Amino acid sequence: MVETSRMSRRGMLAGLVSIAFVGSAGAVEALPEIAVTKDPSCACCDAWVAHLRAAGFPVTVTVAAVNPLKFRLGVPRDLFSCHTAQVGGYVVEGHVPAAEIRRLLVEKPAGTGLSVPGMPAGSPGMEVEGMEPETYDIVLFGPGGRSTFARYRGGEAA
Repeated sequence: MVETSRMSRRGMLAGLVSIAFVGSAGAVEALPEIAVTKDPSCACCDAWVAHLRAAGFPVTVTVAAVNPLKFRLGVPRDLFSCHTAQVGGYVVEGHVPAAEIRRLLVEKPAGTGLSVPGMPAGSPGMEVEGMEPETYDIVLFGPGGRSTFARYRGGEAA
């Protein structure tokens, strides 16, 4: 009889948690689409797109010459990477983790966008088996200057 009572409480608790989750999930806004422009020969860009999709972002990909877009969107040359994306009025340059894109969209800081310059080992899309992940900065950039938005080692905040 005690076991039945315990199961009943567990069942009731699980039901309440489910209701709370479903209720809160309905209140969460859908993530905005990320428009990625990538060079035709870049495979790591595809891995980064897969990272974004796994995080729940809808993504469209355009294969084209990327540098003219970077210049038009105001990405400084020293912050260039292999692909450029646009989301929520911001530019996302390079292998920026999805968690930091979500943070950008929530906090809405003044700036043009975020960049992970270059292609650091271990950043999303640049995971290489047997290679030690690098520590890298995610840079918030814009007309007002630059600042470190976050620091990561591989796929984890440092």
